Amino acid sequence: MERSKIKVRERRTYYGWSQRELARMVGITSGAMSAIERGVHWPGVDTAIRLARALGVSVEELWGEAVEKHRNEGEAP
Repeated sequence: MERSKIKVRERRTYYGWSQRELARMVGITSGAMSAIERGVHWPGVDTAIRLARALGVSVEELWGEAVEKHRNEGEAP
């Protein structure tokens, strides 16, 4: 099952960080980071905010399109 595109990987690689480095900055496991980037796990609100701050963008910039797509399809993210 493919989820809507999530832009975390794009921003992380822009800064040259590994998944492990970003996960450590945000306070989650590298496995959780991998699942978020693949779109198989949606982070909680606190994690989403920490990710956005670390990546220098808003939460909406990272997940806005994905949330809107699921809302339009009547499906929870």
